[in-house]
Amino acid sequence: MNEILILYYSQSGQVKAMAEQIARGVEKHTHCTARIRTVPRVSTVCEKTEQEIPASGHLYATSADLQECAGLILGSSTRFGNMAAALKYFIDGTSDDWLSGTLNGKPAAVFTSTGSLHGGQETTLLSMMLPLLHHGMVIAGLPYTEAALMTTQTGGTPYGASHFAGADNKRTMSQEEIDLCQALGLRVAELAVRLAR
Repeated sequence: MNEILILYYSQSGQVKAMAEQIARGVEKHTHCTARIRTVPRVSTVCEKTEQEIPASGHLYATSADLQECAGLILGSSTRFGNMAAALKYFIDGTSDDWLSGTLNGKPAAVFTSTGSLHGGQETTLLSMMLPLLHHGMVIAGLPYTEAALMTTQTGGTPYGASHFAGADNKRTMSQEEIDLCQALGLRVAELAVRLAR
């Protein structure tokens, strides 16, 4: 069984909801399962203030999660057209995995949520791809053969799944956004199986 790691940071819960839809897509593949992990907030005062295990929700990611995955799908809310600091902080700590080639040759994809329709979705997705390329990962986007990519009036890009949450972060995912999240999960699962041969 190939395990796909879905690693995300979510402040308002929108990216978490996307991660769970992506996991559904991963698990549509009979030879794959999803492992969902998150990262703690970054404190501006000291380096470590969170408990090792969160009080609720998904577990925090560890290096073991990266070592054991057959593919990685990375998600973050958008911060000024870039990934959130908490996710970047985690990625910045993966030097040992980079040196050992832990992720080299594995498929990867990215997803994001923004408060406005033109809030930097595509630049955030591209910013998340950069460290994955440095890790030697094979980046997968969403092809236009996904019908929802042509019809969406909310989120969705060829660079990865996206969600338009609204200024108050209360908009739920549209059906197109859900379809594209699941398509992204299934796409990475399919690639992981092919690349593992």
